[in-house]
Amino acid sequence: MRSQMHLNRRLIRTFVSTGRRFCVSIYRGPRRARFPRAGVDYTRLMASAGNLFPGSDSEKSGWITAFCDGGSRGNPGPAGYGVYMQDENGAKVAELSEYLGKKTNNFAEYSGLLAALDYALANGHTHLKAVADSELMVKQIKGQYRVNSPELRPLYEEARRRIAQLEGFQIQHVLREKNRRADQLANEAMDRGMGRSAQSSTAPASKSQTLRGFVKGGVVHLLEGELPDGIFVKVVREG
Repeated sequence: MRSQMHLNRRLIRTFVSTGRRFCVSIYRGPRRARFPRAGVDYTRLMASAGNLFPGSDSEKSGWITAFCDGGSRGNPGPAGYGVYMQDENGAKVAELSEYLGKKTNNFAEYSGLLAALDYALANGHTHLKAVADSELMVKQIKGQYRVNSPELRPLYEEARRRIAQLEGFQIQHVLREKNRRADQLANEAMDRGMGRSAQSSTAPASKSQTLRGFVKGGVVHLLEGELPDGIFVKVVREG
């Protein structure tokens, strides 16, 4: 009976990844959760693209990695995507970018992924690793989130169709600072579409703007005006 109670207090999840099985056991109650490889510095392991996709298949040659990003200035507004592609040794394979017109940020993110998939298929690359800082898109592609947006549904279905033509595909979410080159390419595409040069787009603004707001739950809510996506702001506390 005691053994039965012990088993009932334990939740075991089994994952299957690239043909290998491993278990993570989480104990409820006063005991601490137990995870394998305690003390491993996962921040250091995530530093390179090769370590973004653990597993034996990821260590095989022939994989290319596509860092994808998309942006919209206004959401919807002038939008573009950027993709930086490299081989398993970190050498540049291709750089892709395109201005999309007035679109949403999520539309631009999916457009970047579709461009990476199209390049891989057109150039005979059968194994693709996609890296993106859009958590929504990554979890939708993985099947963890539903795709309810009528705008995104056709893009999602097309992405899944292209993924099915590959022999191997993986997708990973990363923070924006690990996706800088793709972000830069996306901004360059938006600059081209808006008739701006790279020099003028990076020049400091001649006049700053002050907006008032308040913080609730760690989020700043503006009392007036609005700010486009992709700009940097300085928050000054009043009182």
